[in-house]
Amino acid sequence: MRGTTCGGSCGTFIMGAAAGMLAGAALGATMAPSSRQIKRAAHRAAKRVNDAVDHLADAMDL
Repeated sequence: MRGTTCGGSCGTFIMGAAAGMLAGAALGATMAPSSRQIKRAAHRAAKRVNDAVDHLADAMDL
């Protein structure tokens, strides 16, 4: 009986999982939007909310 050890295959799996996590983190960092893109998207969203509030206010006046 070997007990709870799993031989060399567990070490290979753990190394592969770690390599996958590192690759995913690197890819995520390169694909992340820039600060300027985030600010632009936030500005557009705020403008849409303001437009929606204006339209609602106009509709309530009718």
